[in-house]
Amino acid sequence: MSGKTEPLLSLHDRIPYEPITHRPRFVLPGDARVAVWTIVNIEHWLPQAAMPRTVLPPPMGQPLLPDVPNWCWHEYGMRVGYWRMLEVLQQHGIKATLALNGSTCERYPAACEAALKAGWEFMGHGLVQQPMHRLQDQAGDIHKTIEAIKAFTGHAPRGWESPGLTETDETLDLLAQAGIEYVADWVLDDQPVALRTRHGEMVSVPYTVELNDVVMSAIQLHRSDEILRRGRDQFDCLYREGAQQPRVMAISIHPYLTGVPHRIGYLDALYRYISRYDKVHFCTGAEILDIYNAQANATGSRP
Repeated sequence: MSGKTEPLLSLHDRIPYEPITHRPRFVLPGDARVAVWTIVNIEHWLPQAAMPRTVLPPPMGQPLLPDVPNWCWHEYGMRVGYWRMLEVLQQHGIKATLALNGSTCERYPAACEAALKAGWEFMGHGLVQQPMHRLQDQAGDIHKTIEAIKAFTGHAPRGWESPGLTETDETLDLLAQAGIEYVADWVLDDQPVALRTRHGEMVSVPYTVELNDVVMSAIQLHRSDEILRRGRDQFDCLYREGAQQPRVMAISIHPYLTGVPHRIGYLDALYRYISRYDKVHFCTGAEILDIYNAQANATGSRP
């Protein structure tokens, strides 16, 4: 043995450059133009740690723990906002993908049970809400997350969304080694694409930082109706383009943001708008993965 460590794969090594205009047609069920998947993110914010996001700055610029107002901001989402979102999705007959911290199965069992009863897909989202590069043992936390979801649902999650979409050079390899089949971290396309790992292929299912309420409401501080305004424009463009080359549209929402009274109506209005159109396929991330894999297996090449 040489004793040399195999060099880590660079981002460019993970995925070849391939313009969407140069690919075989990606075919959706019913010859749909757009596949729409909704990702509901539920998280466990530790009261003894700094909050992942804040709505109020600390008084006189002096941070303190416990951070009661910002922890409560998130907790409202789980106690109230989540149930508003669940109602809207059920009214439209939409099965979402639940991106959940593994520890939410124990911390918020009623929310997880409601998603399970509604037939939602469960997708790993870390063990607690903290970035992957701050973990002392990534492999261990990935394993614990998968096992927590498996114990609650009876099935290991097929997909993964890292907290804050964070990854280190080894995250993708560790996820593949643990049996994860697709990731939502690589927001670089409007169609599923294959990623290279040291343990076989990983599929990137299109996620979003544009139609994401963290970006719109917590970072960019847009008006309450931004999810409707931006969502309609996003859909219109993808639907028009989808006549030639079908696309995937992701809608990413969090209970403490979109689940509040002044925003929830605009989520409902966005689904009502999209539902007016034919050739739209509402689905989960795992369903998009299966569509992609079926075509890859049938043709022997990637769509």
